[in-house]
Amino acid sequence: MHKIISFLFLIISFSEVSAQKSPSNFDHRSLFSPLFNYQPASSYRGGSGNPGANYWQNKASYKISASLDESNSLIKSEVEITYTNNSPDRLPFLWLQLDQNLFSPDSRGAKTTPVDGGRFGNQNFDGGYKITSVTIDQKGKKQLANYIVSDTRMQIRLQDALQASGDGIKITIAYSFKIPEYGSDRMGKQATKNGMVYELAQWFPRMCVYDDIEGWNVLPYLGGGEFYLDYGDLEYAITVPNGHIVVASGELLNPEEVLTAEQQNRLKMASQSDKTIMIRPKSEINNTKYQLQGKANLTWKFKIKNARDAAWATSSAFVWDAARINLPSGKSCLAQSVYPEEVGETKAWGRSTEYTKACIEHYSEKWFEYPYPVASNVAGICEGMEYPGIVFCSWKSQGATLWAVTDHEFGHTWFPMIVGSNERKYAWMDEGFNTFINEISTQEFNKGEYASEGLSSFMKDMHRIGQIFSSPGTDPIMNIPDVIQPDNLGITAYFKPSIGLKLLREQVLGNERFDYAMRVYIQRWAFKHPTPYDFFKTIEDASGEDLGWFWKGWFFENYSLDQGIMAVEYNQNDPQKGAFISIQNLEHWAMPVQVEIETISGKKQTLDLPVEVWQRGAVWTFKFPSTEPLKRIVLDPQHKLPDVNSENNTWIAPEKKIN
Repeated sequence: MHKIISFLFLIISFSEVSAQKSPSNFDHRSLFSPLFNYQPASSYRGGSGNPGANYWQNKASYKISASLDESNSLIKSEVEITYTNNSPDRLPFLWLQLDQNLFSPDSRGAKTTPVDGGRFGNQNFDGGYKITSVTIDQKGKKQLANYIVSDTRMQIRLQDALQASGDGIKITIAYSFKIPEYGSDRMGKQATKNGMVYELAQWFPRMCVYDDIEGWNVLPYLGGGEFYLDYGDLEYAITVPNGHIVVASGELLNPEEVLTAEQQNRLKMASQSDKTIMIRPKSEINNTKYQLQGKANLTWKFKIKNARDAAWATSSAFVWDAARINLPSGKSCLAQSVYPEEVGETKAWGRSTEYTKACIEHYSEKWFEYPYPVASNVAGICEGMEYPGIVFCSWKSQGATLWAVTDHEFGHTWFPMIVGSNERKYAWMDEGFNTFINEISTQEFNKGEYASEGLSSFMKDMHRIGQIFSSPGTDPIMNIPDVIQPDNLGITAYFKPSIGLKLLREQVLGNERFDYAMRVYIQRWAFKHPTPYDFFKTIEDASGEDLGWFWKGWFFENYSLDQGIMAVEYNQNDPQKGAFISIQNLEHWAMPVQVEIETISGKKQTLDLPVEVWQRGAVWTFKFPSTEPLKRIVLDPQHKLPDVNSENNTWIAPEKKIN
């Protein structure tokens, strides 16, 4: 006992001297705070991160009829919303999202757009909803609604409050809006040689979410922040000029009314084929011989169940192809692509359906089965945007770029279409998670065809990028998108959270434990509304680890990591009796340690130390059972951690002086 105490005293003294030589910013008490991840549990959300026994969410279903006035670039529409209040609260008023109002010249989004515009900029366009009527039907009593419009929100003030636990109401709104040319990279129109391509999204008033966290979620739509929506069934009819092809969220209900017999037959063949089948080749574009006869306009009808949104696209210029998607349950659904003929070559959109099929089959097998009957990829003005069952990708993309954007946008099916997080506040819960699963998909696609183009190439040397993620000018992950500086959005919402999950998977938990925990998270919160803490708690619960230190340093703060070798001493100055190796944590964050030790004879051994070595302070000394002198010691030899200072990671034995 006396010898142990004496040894500890020497270690403490040695640590104090070393700390004076190399001051550390590390505070183990702060990083490993036992209270960091404590959030109060309730009957709605459990302490383990699962939905509680009394978890609830409201339901919003929609019936819509819309028509395209192509000559005026105008949508005319009427929506009937059936809203069910499953909450335990009486609701004396309701809030709806009017996202098209972003494109009004006096909107908050327009007034907060930088002078140089930017990806989500909105200037010089007289858009927004033109509402002609709002009525409500409550308990069989129909009446005009008492409502106000505030920027991108509408409040309906009820004469009789909507009662708790299942009371319902119907809201009917007639409206129109002009289609913006470039709608914040979420919708718009693209001119092609055979006609205009229209991508329509945020095209109907939708209910705001009322939840157990903060009641009504009414953040305005400014362009950067995306969406937070309740689930329901959506059925809608789209009237467009004859000769147009329409693709949309969900299943086409009336193919016999809008497709020729030959197109119907080709579509049936595609639904049974693993190879891409052409539904409308370029030779049939703008050729009335291949159109239904006798009608100037056709109405396309669609339905999607248990979804949070719907979008659609239409054009007379579309080439259309499709193939079967095979799902793990034995079921199948349809992958399809529509694109102008000028980008249809095999190095570009001619492979879109192949990409769509491959990524959805991968994600269905790896994480959770794809829930929709169709997956449509649309070539248009949007660089990349996702909706249930349909995505918009840049018509200019090809090769690795087209794979990447297709894979990314369909990856959003899982985050946030299945796992319905609040995108308006937590972009990282969909963009970051999605970027993470995209990397795994890219490594597997077609035996790694585009593997060198993926995130792994960016992460080959984590030491090079560690400084980027912890620089003072970088926004922490836990910020709403409209607060994050535009130049930082890619790092903060996409790359840093995705790399954080990769670190958690590969360096902390291991692939098997992480993947299991991630699947548990998806299964628990499929078609529900998780918060960040529900995610944190579920991963801890399913993996069996307290990870508060990880969440705090990587997600809430811009902590940096700097592990270094402080000293090496032989036991009793005899290499054959072992060596004491002291390492130091110099910055605020911590991670497990990998130490590669090479002896004088060239033998190498790798030691893995858990993150717990840092729980009692910034210095850790361990004994290595050497039987010969050490030649070289390296921390993190493969540069897998975002260590900001590589220079102190290596110790080389000093050369002996010859007298």
